[in-house]
Amino acid sequence: MTSTQTRGAGGRFAAFRHRPFAIYWTARLMTTFGTQVLSVAVLWQMYDLTRSTFYLGLVGLVQFAPALLLVLVTGAASDRFGRRLVMGLSIVLAAICAAAMLTVSASGLNSPNLVLLILTVFGVARAFLGPASASLVINLVPREDFANAVTWNSSAWQMATILGPVAGGLIYGLGETPSAPAVFHGAGAEAAYGTALACMIVGAAMIFSLPKPPERVKGEARSLDSLLAGFRFIWGEKVVLGAISLDLFAVLMGGVVALLPVYARDILQLGPDGLGLLRAAPGIGAIAMAALIAMAPIRDHAGRIMFAAVAAFGVFTVVFAVSDIFWLSIGALILLGAADMVSVVIRETLLQLWTPDSVRGRVNAVNSVFVGASNELGEFRAGTLAGLIGPAAAGAVPAAVIGGVGAILVAGGWALMFPQLRRIRSLDEEGPDAARDRMVGGPSAGPAGKP
Repeated sequence: MTSTQTRGAGGRFAAFRHRPFAIYWTARLMTTFGTQVLSVAVLWQMYDLTRSTFYLGLVGLVQFAPALLLVLVTGAASDRFGRRLVMGLSIVLAAICAAAMLTVSASGLNSPNLVLLILTVFGVARAFLGPASASLVINLVPREDFANAVTWNSSAWQMATILGPVAGGLIYGLGETPSAPAVFHGAGAEAAYGTALACMIVGAAMIFSLPKPPERVKGEARSLDSLLAGFRFIWGEKVVLGAISLDLFAVLMGGVVALLPVYARDILQLGPDGLGLLRAAPGIGAIAMAALIAMAPIRDHAGRIMFAAVAAFGVFTVVFAVSDIFWLSIGALILLGAADMVSVVIRETLLQLWTPDSVRGRVNAVNSVFVGASNELGEFRAGTLAGLIGPAAAGAVPAAVIGGVGAILVAGGWALMFPQLRRIRSLDEEGPDAARDRMVGGPSAGPAGKP
């Protein structure tokens, strides 16, 4: 985070001075809230149906695969056809998937394979949504307010990850609570999917209400060379490559989301509402950290702070993995989320400000694959490894410990492999040229901060 936001006329709320951003922010909050409600319901329902950590891992894999397979077209689509249009249509497709889950659950056709098929289509929607939504922000605010918009944009996601899982778990849990009103008995999943559907419909309507942003890319040939532009830029800009690959491998190793139903049911002896609390805990830490960063921006040693935050993420993952005490598990997840938020703010600010607008959609498509790999593929890693080690809790605990230790090792390894990233001091809205001058070594440093 930079000091830019404190210099703007709007202070820490500078981005909300711009009405299009306020609409976008609310739409993203609603859409992500609905996604989180759906995700909690799917995980609990899948574990109820199969009692298999491997199937929990597949939930992540089938949502990640479309982003990987479509990476050459998702970013190019947002650059060519308009980020607002692609984002809105992606949310509509996600809403159709929520409606399909509602129909399947209400009809009693709860086949794990059918659920995975619907989630694959849901993954297609998310594959297009990620680069379009990330690329749209810079078109909604002036550059001097962009860093502030990044923080608030991340806060919308984190706020939804706090409220969504709790709401989803409580709504689902009502269907399993004898004292709940009769209308909820046996209908917890349907109520959760219906809530998700309503939120996504509202989110899509708000995105389509935005004014069409000015076109930045015109007349570019749709060649393989054009489609690969995002990859070429990332490979050539080592600061960006280091930042997004750090997130990829750290969360790929340390992710424990797929194992939370096992912890909720078999280790901590909680129900679906407890699963919602576990899912929400990282978001609580993240939103608290986002508020702290908004009030006290990171002004120096941003690169070192990011590596320290990733290492802390691994440490708290290990603490959660070995805990069988509810309050300690919640506390570890809160601190894990706070550490992750520091990394997210620094990484996203670097990515957006160091990327030319002409390739921003394609670069964000590649970044979405990296983020998807770290999240969904990380879930597959955790679930599969747990299944190979042993059934349920016997495999979940060592799989989570191994992941946390792996995240710590990634932080150390990347700090050595990407000294340019480690040397970043103050983030700057002017992008790489100004940031390079702020690195250790000053303006006399060579390309990307190398002496």
